[in-house]
Amino acid sequence: MDGGRLIVVSNRVMLPGATQAGGLAQAMLTLLQQRGGSWLGWSGHVSDAAAPQARQIGRIRYLTWDLARAEFDDFYAEYANRTLWPLLHGRTDLMTFDRAHLQGYLRVNERFAELVAGEAGPEDEIWIHDYHLMPLASLLRARGVANRIGFFLHTPLPAPRTLVTLPQHRAMLGLLAACDLIGVQTANDARAMTNYLIAELGAVERDGALHLPGGEVTHVRAFPIGIDPPAMAMLAQQAEQTPEIQQLRNSLGRSALLIGVDRLDYSKGLPQRLRAFRHLLGHNPALSGRATYLQVTPESRREVSEYRQLSREVQRLVGDINGHYAAPAWTPVRYVNRGYSHATLAGFYRLARVCLVTPLRDGMNLVAKEFIACQNPQDPGVLVLSEFAGAAAELGDSALIVNPYDIEGCSRAMARALTMPLEERQRRWQSAMRVLREGNIQRWSENFLGALDRTRRPAARTAAGP
Repeated sequence: MDGGRLIVVSNRVMLPGATQAGGLAQAMLTLLQQRGGSWLGWSGHVSDAAAPQARQIGRIRYLTWDLARAEFDDFYAEYANRTLWPLLHGRTDLMTFDRAHLQGYLRVNERFAELVAGEAGPEDEIWIHDYHLMPLASLLRARGVANRIGFFLHTPLPAPRTLVTLPQHRAMLGLLAACDLIGVQTANDARAMTNYLIAELGAVERDGALHLPGGEVTHVRAFPIGIDPPAMAMLAQQAEQTPEIQQLRNSLGRSALLIGVDRLDYSKGLPQRLRAFRHLLGHNPALSGRATYLQVTPESRREVSEYRQLSREVQRLVGDINGHYAAPAWTPVRYVNRGYSHATLAGFYRLARVCLVTPLRDGMNLVAKEFIACQNPQDPGVLVLSEFAGAAAELGDSALIVNPYDIEGCSRAMARALTMPLEERQRRWQSAMRVLREGNIQRWSENFLGALDRTRRPAARTAAGP
């Protein structure tokens, strides 16, 4: 990149002072502080205020704006989360489609495009994040923006035969071809995107790029997202002596801690995980009073009926397990519907003997990597990991890989994790840490932007719309 700034565009912007900033937010902050640039996106507030709010903090310019209620409903609650989200996670049975919601989604993307086009200088690079903003690059091209544009999809990407179930899929997914670089989490996701563009848009693969009939040239590559292992390890060590972690440790008594940390979402496999834990207790009477499962699950998207139904199912299963197996001094499942700071979660991970990361489908799942980074090297815990999480492609040699639909298999993996010898736990942890150090969050962003810098831009760009 020669002299230009970095323009980061995401659905939400993590403003300074946020107490629950995740690894991605920290990576974007570090990048922008180093290179200078802007971060644009929705403020997270719903109001009738139309004017964007700008603030300059150091080398970073933040530009955020509120969404009106109708914009929020169409763009976020409906099309993004009831159409695109289930599609991308292979749950077409839960996918809904309404043309009015699609039009609302496009109108909000037009608003993004107007503000990004006004913000980007001629030498700036634009980095767009996630499924909320799939049309944005094409809308920018229509405004004459010729800058290099990269897009990163944080969710998984299903096979083309699933993608084509989206009504008007070519006019939506095909808009990604306006990007110079499309980044995804895994090699399987990259193959799915490449095969879709070839089969449905007539792209031709040549010289490492995809050439589309309209003259657009794009590149598709996998960039598995990482974390900052030393920072997570430091958080975990510092958290060990905090009152909250000491209280949890004391409350466990002789019980080993299994932990799951997931937003309430049908992609996370929570009912299947709870059934596996129930099977574990039912087939291992010796674990009575000796295994406690803490599930941290902040509820989200309460305006979506599928999430309300999922919440009821999970609570029913928790109540069933506790009602059947609890003792006066022991509650098998502790189910918590609130979020915690990154520092507190790091302390939870440090204390846990087993971490359960068993989604039915996930882009990467950074909880898996954060748990490993937070472990005590002398006495590390064990990761039980779904084969359908993106992290499994990197951590398959160090975690216990399971199929979350196999309740008995998951139960056996939990039992094995709880009884695994120290030497094997250390060996697995060391293997995982090598992966985490080599693919940390800084290297992820450097690799993506380096690949974007190397893309060759066509002399002219065309933009197609739905």
